[in-house]
Amino acid sequence: MNFRCIFAAVCLLGALPALGQISTVPGLEIKGPYSSIKKNKDGTREEFKKTPDERTITKQTYGVSGALTLSTIYRVSDGGNPLNCDIMDGRGTKLFKSRYGYSKKPGITYGKLVEEQMFDARVKRISPDGVEMPVRRFIYTYNADGSQNKPISIVLLPGKTFEETYGIDPGSSALTFDPFKDPNAKAPTNPNAKKVGK
Repeated sequence: MNFRCIFAAVCLLGALPALGQISTVPGLEIKGPYSSIKKNKDGTREEFKKTPDERTITKQTYGVSGALTLSTIYRVSDGGNPLNCDIMDGRGTKLFKSRYGYSKKPGITYGKLVEEQMFDARVKRISPDGVEMPVRRFIYTYNADGSQNKPISIVLLPGKTFEETYGIDPGSSALTFDPFKDPNAKAPTNPNAKKVGK
Protein backbone atom coordinates (compact mmCIF):
# COMPACT_ATOMS: atom_id res chain seq x y z
CA MET A 1 0.00 0.00 0.00
CA ASN A 2 1.42 3.39 -0.97
CA PHE A 3 0.92 5.38 2.23
CA ARG A 4 1.39 8.76 0.55
CA CYS A 5 -1.59 8.05 -1.72
CA ILE A 6 -4.14 7.36 1.02
CA PHE A 7 -4.10 10.57 3.02
CA ALA A 8 -7.30 11.81 1.33
CA ALA A 9 -10.30 11.47 3.59
CA VAL A 10 -13.92 12.31 3.98
CA CYS A 11 -15.21 13.52 7.33
CA LEU A 12 -18.94 13.84 7.86
CA LEU A 13 -19.39 16.50 10.53
CA GLY A 14 -22.75 17.16 12.10
CA ALA A 15 -23.95 19.91 14.37
CA LEU A 16 -22.33 20.53 17.73
CA PRO A 17 -24.56 19.77 20.68
CA ALA A 18 -25.58 22.49 23.10
CA LEU A 19 -22.64 23.80 25.13
CA GLY A 20 -21.95 21.79 28.27
CA GLN A 21 -23.99 18.85 27.00
CA ILE A 22 -22.91 15.33 27.87
CA SER A 23 -22.19 13.38 24.70
CA THR A 24 -23.15 9.76 24.04
CA VAL A 25 -19.41 8.96 24.03
CA PRO A 26 -19.02 7.67 27.63
CA GLY A 27 -17.48 10.31 29.89
CA LEU A 28 -17.27 13.04 27.22
CA GLU A 29 -18.52 16.47 28.19
CA ILE A 30 -18.48 19.11 25.48
CA LYS A 31 -17.56 22.50 26.96
CA GLY A 32 -17.92 24.51 23.77
CA PRO A 33 -17.07 24.43 20.07
CA TYR A 34 -13.33 24.30 20.82
CA SER A 35 -13.10 22.40 24.13
CA SER A 36 -14.17 19.10 25.70
CA ILE A 37 -13.16 16.75 28.53
CA LYS A 38 -13.38 12.96 28.52
CA LYS A 39 -13.32 11.27 31.93
CA ASN A 40 -12.23 7.64 31.71
CA LYS A 41 -13.36 4.76 33.93
CA ASP A 42 -9.82 4.29 35.29
CA GLY A 43 -9.80 7.81 36.77
CA THR A 44 -7.70 9.42 34.04
CA ARG A 45 -9.01 12.24 31.87
CA GLU A 46 -8.35 13.67 28.44
CA GLU A 47 -8.79 17.36 27.65
CA PHE A 48 -9.30 18.32 24.00
CA LYS A 49 -8.88 21.78 22.48
CA LYS A 50 -8.90 22.92 18.87
CA THR A 51 -7.92 26.14 17.21
CA PRO A 52 -10.64 28.36 15.70
CA ASP A 53 -9.42 27.47 12.18
CA GLU A 54 -10.00 23.78 13.12
CA ARG A 55 -6.57 22.77 11.73
CA THR A 56 -4.96 21.81 15.07
CA ILE A 57 -6.32 19.65 17.90
CA THR A 58 -4.48 19.25 21.21
CA LYS A 59 -5.21 16.32 23.52
CA GLN A 60 -3.74 16.38 27.03
CA THR A 61 -3.95 13.18 29.09
CA TYR A 62 -3.91 13.41 32.90
CA GLY A 63 -3.26 10.51 35.27
CA VAL A 64 -5.34 9.57 38.32
CA SER A 65 -3.25 11.95 40.45
CA GLY A 66 -4.08 14.84 38.09
CA ALA A 67 -0.55 15.09 36.65
CA LEU A 68 -0.13 15.62 32.91
CA THR A 69 1.21 12.36 31.41
CA LEU A 70 0.93 12.83 27.63
CA SER A 71 0.22 15.62 25.15
CA THR A 72 -0.74 14.93 21.56
CA ILE A 73 -0.90 17.65 18.92
CA TYR A 74 -2.78 16.75 15.73
CA ARG A 75 -2.63 18.50 12.36
CA VAL A 76 -6.02 18.18 10.68
CA SER A 77 -7.09 18.08 7.01
CA ASP A 78 -9.65 20.42 5.46
CA GLY A 79 -12.16 17.58 5.84
CA GLY A 80 -11.55 17.31 9.59
CA ASN A 81 -9.43 14.14 9.76
CA PRO A 82 -6.08 14.07 11.59
CA LEU A 83 -3.18 13.72 9.13
CA ASN A 84 -0.33 13.42 11.63
CA CYS A 85 0.54 14.18 15.24
CA ASP A 86 3.36 14.66 17.75
CA ILE A 87 3.24 12.81 21.08
CA MET A 88 5.04 14.33 24.09
CA ASP A 89 5.48 13.26 27.69
CA GLY A 90 4.26 15.32 30.64
CA ARG A 91 7.41 17.48 30.55
CA GLY A 92 7.01 18.32 26.86
CA THR A 93 9.70 15.98 25.51
CA LYS A 94 8.72 14.79 22.04
CA LEU A 95 8.59 10.98 22.12
CA PHE A 96 6.78 9.86 18.96
CA LYS A 97 5.17 11.14 15.82
CA SER A 98 2.39 9.41 13.93
CA ARG A 99 0.80 9.70 10.52
CA TYR A 100 -2.57 8.39 9.40
CA GLY A 101 -3.89 6.84 6.20
CA TYR A 102 -7.52 6.70 5.08
CA SER A 103 -9.26 4.33 2.69
CA LYS A 104 -10.03 5.49 -0.84
CA LYS A 105 -11.83 2.25 -1.71
CA PRO A 106 -15.58 2.51 -2.33
CA GLY A 107 -17.75 0.81 0.26
CA ILE A 108 -18.09 0.76 4.02
CA THR A 109 -14.47 1.79 4.65
CA TYR A 110 -14.41 4.78 2.28
CA GLY A 111 -12.85 7.77 4.05
CA LYS A 112 -12.20 5.75 7.23
CA LEU A 113 -8.89 5.36 9.04
CA VAL A 114 -7.08 2.21 7.89
CA GLU A 115 -3.54 2.65 9.24
CA GLU A 116 -1.47 4.59 11.74
CA GLN A 117 2.31 4.56 11.52
CA MET A 118 4.21 5.62 14.66
CA PHE A 119 7.81 6.81 14.48
CA ASP A 120 10.42 7.36 17.20
CA ALA A 121 10.90 11.15 17.41
CA ARG A 122 14.27 10.85 19.16
CA VAL A 123 16.04 8.25 17.00
CA LYS A 124 15.36 8.04 13.27
CA ARG A 125 15.28 4.47 12.03
CA ILE A 126 16.22 4.32 8.35
CA SER A 127 15.56 1.35 6.05
CA PRO A 128 18.29 0.06 3.70
CA ASP A 129 16.66 2.04 0.88
CA GLY A 130 16.92 5.30 2.87
CA VAL A 131 13.29 5.67 4.02
CA GLU A 132 12.36 6.43 7.64
CA MET A 133 10.80 3.34 9.21
CA PRO A 134 7.99 3.30 11.76
CA VAL A 135 8.52 1.54 15.10
CA ARG A 136 4.87 0.55 15.26
CA ARG A 137 1.85 0.22 13.00
CA PHE A 138 -1.84 0.06 13.86
CA ILE A 139 -4.12 -1.53 11.27
CA TYR A 140 -7.85 -0.69 11.44
CA THR A 141 -10.55 -3.06 10.19
CA TYR A 142 -14.32 -2.67 10.03
CA ASN A 143 -17.38 -4.86 10.37
CA ALA A 144 -20.01 -5.14 7.62
CA ASP A 145 -22.05 -2.39 9.36
CA GLY A 146 -19.05 -0.03 9.22
CA SER A 147 -18.24 -0.20 12.95
CA GLN A 148 -14.54 -0.24 13.78
CA ASN A 149 -12.85 -3.27 15.35
CA LYS A 150 -10.07 -3.00 17.92
CA PRO A 151 -6.89 -2.00 16.02
CA ILE A 152 -4.20 -4.57 15.27
CA SER A 153 -0.85 -3.45 16.70
CA ILE A 154 2.36 -4.46 14.94
CA VAL A 155 5.60 -3.66 16.79
CA LEU A 156 8.50 -3.38 14.36
CA LEU A 157 11.25 -3.62 16.98
CA PRO A 158 12.67 -7.16 17.09
CA GLY A 159 12.78 -9.13 20.34
CA LYS A 160 11.02 -6.79 22.80
CA THR A 161 7.62 -5.34 23.49
CA PHE A 162 7.03 -1.67 22.82
CA GLU A 163 6.85 -0.88 26.53
CA GLU A 164 10.10 -2.81 27.28
CA THR A 165 11.90 -0.68 24.68
CA TYR A 166 10.43 2.75 25.51
CA GLY A 167 9.22 2.43 29.12
CA ILE A 168 5.83 3.75 28.01
CA ASP A 169 3.11 2.45 25.73
CA PRO A 170 0.88 5.29 24.55
CA GLY A 171 -1.18 2.89 22.44
CA SER A 172 -2.81 4.17 19.31
CA SER A 173 -2.86 7.94 19.04
CA ALA A 174 -5.73 7.95 16.53
CA LEU A 175 -8.86 9.92 17.33
CA THR A 176 -11.61 7.33 17.01
CA PHE A 177 -14.38 9.86 17.71
CA ASP A 178 -14.90 13.58 17.20
CA PRO A 179 -14.33 15.07 20.68
CA PHE A 180 -16.28 18.20 19.73
CA LYS A 181 -19.61 16.71 18.69
CA ASP A 182 -22.19 14.24 19.85
CA PRO A 183 -21.96 11.28 17.42
CA ASN A 184 -25.75 10.86 17.61
CA ALA A 185 -26.55 14.52 16.91
CA LYS A 186 -28.72 15.05 13.86
CA ALA A 187 -27.18 16.87 10.92
CA PRO A 188 -28.30 20.50 10.66
CA THR A 189 -31.32 21.20 8.51
CA ASN A 190 -30.55 22.74 5.14
CA PRO A 191 -31.45 26.43 5.55
CA ASN A 192 -32.00 26.70 1.77
CA ALA A 193 -34.48 23.81 1.64
CA LYS A 194 -38.02 24.48 0.44
CA LYS A 195 -41.16 22.69 1.52
CA VAL A 196 -42.35 19.96 -0.81
CA GLY A 197 -44.98 21.20 -3.28
CA LYS A 198 -44.16 24.91 -2.84
